[in-house]
Amino acid sequence: MALKATIYKAELQIADMDRNYYQQHLLTLARHPSETDERMMIRLLAFAINASESLTFTKGLFDTDEPDLWQKDLTGAIELWVEVGQPDDKRLMKACGRAEKVVVYSYGATSHIWFKQIANKLERAKNLSVINIPSDAAVQLQKMANRNMQLQCTIQDGQIWLTDSVDTVLVEREPYKEER
Repeated sequence: MALKATIYKAELQIADMDRNYYQQHLLTLARHPSETDERMMIRLLAFAINASESLTFTKGLFDTDEPDLWQKDLTGAIELWVEVGQPDDKRLMKACGRAEKVVVYSYGATSHIWFKQIANKLERAKNLSVINIPSDAAVQLQKMANRNMQLQCTIQDGQIWLTDSVDTVLVEREPYKEER
């Protein structure tokens, strides 16, 4: 019998001063049995960074043809494709052909090695950004994972603070590749 996803609920208040975006989102995250708390929290962070009324979580790990998050326009065209982790170059190039903009949020101690191995294959992808989330911040975010979360996210001058009722985590993004 296949294992089912574990459902997490998050009340996320976002104050993104860099984009003048201030909103509260009530989110439901389905955590795949093979997904870690760390990866799920990076998905949640990716949502906060790119938040909009039309940004949605997808089937992600359940469907290999979908990213972790995407934003579509009213015609169904993909405006934003968001991947979490260390996807291979073929997947990213395919995504770049399907979406107006593609962003990868890598994390983990080996993410710099992963990117070094595929960087030259991604040079022609002008609509791709690769952002690394430092390992220490990812581990701290993992500790915030609960089935019912109330989180506040503040973004200013490129810095991100994610706060729950106990802890605050500062995330300083490390750009590996920026969209041209």
